[in-house]
Amino acid sequence: MVKGIIGFKVRNYKDIEPILLKLRSHAMQYPGYVSAENLVSDVDSSVVVMTSTWTRIEHWRTWLKSRITQDLLRHDKELAMEKPRVTSYRIMPTAEWH
Repeated sequence: MVKGIIGFKVRNYKDIEPILLKLRSHAMQYPGYVSAENLVSDVDSSVVVMTSTWTRIEHWRTWLKSRITQDLLRHDKELAMEKPRVTSYRIMPTAEWH
């Protein structure tokens, strides 16, 4: 499993909600999509993160590179103060921790 993370620095977190909903709706159409959630920093409400869970990194990357996803991320320039930060992490079961 993989967690895809897109972080935004926004002027008003309420304004970015429609884009986050569209990103999630679009992700739901892709193979390997498991779930998504949006987070707003408790310390700084201008920091908003969309996390999504995917079965494989290839699925996350395919969705991320799609034209619709890229268009939505470009559209956020009107609302965001910075370019979104995009990263991914492999979920590591705690049984593997030593």
